[in-house]
Amino acid sequence: MKSLIVHLHGERTGLLEQEDGDPLRFIYDPAWLAKPDAVPLSRSLPLQSEAFPAKKARPFFAGLLPEEEPRKIVAKILGISAANDFAMLERIGGECAGAVQLLPAETELAAQIFIPPRELSTPELEQIVAELPRRPLLAGRDGLRLSLAGAQDKLPVLIRDGCMYLPLDDLPSSHVLKPEPARFSGLAANEWFALALARAVGLDVPAAEFRIIGETPCLLVARYDRRAGADGRLRRIHQEDFCQALGFPPERKYQAENGPTLRHCFELLRTWSTVPARDVPAFIDGLIFNVLIGNADAHAKNFSLLYIDGERRLAPFYDLVSTLAWPELTAKPAMKIGHADSLDVFASAEWKILARETGLAWPLLRERLNLSARAVQEHLDFVLAHAPAPAVATVRPLGETIRARADRMQSALATNSSPDRRSARSTPGPTTEPTASVGHRVEVADPD
Repeated sequence: MKSLIVHLHGERTGLLEQEDGDPLRFIYDPAWLAKPDAVPLSRSLPLQSEAFPAKKARPFFAGLLPEEEPRKIVAKILGISAANDFAMLERIGGECAGAVQLLPAETELAAQIFIPPRELSTPELEQIVAELPRRPLLAGRDGLRLSLAGAQDKLPVLIRDGCMYLPLDDLPSSHVLKPEPARFSGLAANEWFALALARAVGLDVPAAEFRIIGETPCLLVARYDRRAGADGRLRRIHQEDFCQALGFPPERKYQAENGPTLRHCFELLRTWSTVPARDVPAFIDGLIFNVLIGNADAHAKNFSLLYIDGERRLAPFYDLVSTLAWPELTAKPAMKIGHADSLDVFASAEWKILARETGLAWPLLRERLNLSARAVQEHLDFVLAHAPAPAVATVRPLGETIRARADRMQSALATNSSPDRRSARSTPGPTTEPTASVGHRVEVADPD
């Protein structure tokens, strides 16, 4: 029997086990269950003494791992099967999303004392960026056990006093570095712009910085699941994406693959969020924003729950991209709005279907649609004016596409219903000049 010790916030929580290639299983540690303040790893893994079979345990644990081509490359580098979740977690599960860590049974957690490693020089950083497509997450490097979900090349890094380090020996990282893939020219600028615009209209998003490393455009995104303590040390904050919380494995993240629907998402927030009255409207605004920018990849793994300060809440929005910039990509939304198979959901009919399916009040949803479209129109020029120079050629035409989509939504809603009166209390965006900082950054109050 092979086993990995599962830690949450640095405390032993349970064991992930596998016997001779059999499916994995997870069991909570009795000492963890006996704690009066014990919390589950996941909504889909409630506290219980019985072991969870693979069908129940795999969605959460597989959801910590890279996907698609990066996963295949990592497996080849490590000499393991790409389908072997346990073996991959054993090799790269030291620094994951949220506050979970997986360690071999004979390994103890390193003392949580920050000893700064050597700063990455500019040539070293350029070499790492060039290497990532061939070695995702720098898999196989001594001292690194890094894992992040998704199919894009990315790397957890530690930023301290403006310098960049690799998070060796399972230290928590503070940022995620996302180099632009060669096959998706303009992606880094596209995502920077989407995050900047989202912040300007009042959505909760992580801080992000556009950079050129060598000749590669990159996005450096602050982690919302890390927070500096009073002593300056980074602490992990637990989180899980909607697929993990709902018990869907990562290969079923799209509705078309029998994955989560918007009905699942709204029900999750209503029944699991500590304050649904806060998180349901916030999710509505995020959903509308994805339609306005033309993001067909807003699947259930691109929304998460954050477990912080005793609350379960909707996490900041991330992976915001206008996929319309690449005509070869599908225009079908990852989760349908009503019966629509297109991102061009502007008229009331499909939104009314969504309202009925999810129990939303149509007047509230209609107001959010109008106000979101108006906020995008009002803040586009500000964000465009403060785009980093290397990104301008990408974001200007993108901005005009988004402006046209916001115009279409407002026109369609005006045709189908009387105009909504503007309410300062319900406006998704700020009532004063946008607060996104001048230059290349988008700031949020809490580190991501």
